[in-house]
Amino acid sequence: MTKDVIALTEKMPDPASILAGLYAGGPDLGIQAVADGAVIQLCTPQGHPLVSVEAPLLLQVPGEAARLLGSEITVPEGPLWWTELHASSAAPEAERLAATFAGRLTTILGGTTWPAYANSTEVVPLSSESAALPSQDDTLPTADMHTDKATVVLTDRPVLALSAWLSNLLRTAIQEERALQIVTPPHTHLTIAARTALSAQQGSWVVPNDVHGYYDGFSGAVLHWQDGSFTPVRNNDGKTPVAQPFTAFTDTGERQLVLTLGTVHEAGEDLVLGGALEAAWQALTGAAPGGWSTAEPVNLPWSKRQLTDLARSRAPQPTLLTVVGAPDRPAVANLRVSRTTAGVEEHITMTLGYAAGEAPPLETLDSLAVTLSADHGLASMLTSLRPARHDLSVPPHAEPAPMPVSFTLGADAVQNIGMNHALRPPMELTPRQLGPAARPVVHYALGDGSDKQAWPRLRELTQHLKKA
Repeated sequence: MTKDVIALTEKMPDPASILAGLYAGGPDLGIQAVADGAVIQLCTPQGHPLVSVEAPLLLQVPGEAARLLGSEITVPEGPLWWTELHASSAAPEAERLAATFAGRLTTILGGTTWPAYANSTEVVPLSSESAALPSQDDTLPTADMHTDKATVVLTDRPVLALSAWLSNLLRTAIQEERALQIVTPPHTHLTIAARTALSAQQGSWVVPNDVHGYYDGFSGAVLHWQDGSFTPVRNNDGKTPVAQPFTAFTDTGERQLVLTLGTVHEAGEDLVLGGALEAAWQALTGAAPGGWSTAEPVNLPWSKRQLTDLARSRAPQPTLLTVVGAPDRPAVANLRVSRTTAGVEEHITMTLGYAAGEAPPLETLDSLAVTLSADHGLASMLTSLRPARHDLSVPPHAEPAPMPVSFTLGADAVQNIGMNHALRPPMELTPRQLGPAARPVVHYALGDGSDKQAWPRLRELTQHLKKA
């Protein structure tokens, strides 16, 4: 199992502290840089990686370390430097090497480590077993196994995030035409960003189980190891059974409110992106987003200008971002910026968590839709509710699908479709016009978040609107 260790330091790791960490195994170990210098590896004399050290990341977003590491450690207040280490499962002393590296950083720079016990300053000598390990292709990211069919990683963390390491694993697996298969214990959860990325790239989340052996954390399909990868088990009738732990869902009263919205802007030097997301965040939480980044942990304070500059520098390629909020109101968004023939489009999925007894602020949706249409180029907005964890982490068991609450067309979309067509859906829906009479938005109420007929209504509505 790949052992992860994280050093959270109060000061930036400088060359002296990094050098102290690199001597965790004494003078016998080698050092190499990979991923264009973004990762340093402690290696055996033959070049087999033992510990991979990611580039330090300055966390300037309050609550982000606690969101990903849980309550096991006390996170120091204020900005922190996050240095992530991955210890190879092939060497018995690799985890101790990672712990010594992290412990030396925190001893010199102040701070703490995760896990808490991974905090040592001892020299860890290289064992004869590790010294005999063969060299390894240094273009491959740290993983437990590479086969012709799959890259397999075994990891044990409270929350598996879409880190630079995981993004690199996904990217390399795609380039090598392998499936990425992440194996975690049942207590590990994913972030929404990690779930989205793994699902989009057909990655697998493999969860061990005493009864079934393994099952897929996304679908519940029972899995087994066959021909170099985890594959679904087939019964005599050719069907794949679903593991019982996956179906064990209990409604605790917690809810998630999901907004899926799209905006379209005319391209230009004066265009500033992120305004629609900021307006939605302000309306639904009372504050602006806390931070944004291309990976997790989210490290940059919220800035529409910086976000826009990054998207512009990557155009015409799309930009994918993760946005988080304040610790006291769980909220996460995935933002995709792309250049199309229509202009510059933002596709946003914002998810907010509410504890049992908390009511999602559905009453704000009307005014939000008007603001988004008038000021931020709203094309459409779908609002849904579902029973799910209010901390927004993704457990390895089934959670009910979101149920549509409402669908809204922005003013430009209404004009393109035609007001008469938009106001006459072939069903019992009664659309409402919101905002200025000259450029109204059209709002369709679909259900209360528990009505299963909301999905058929939405499908019929969208089919009707497409016929315009």
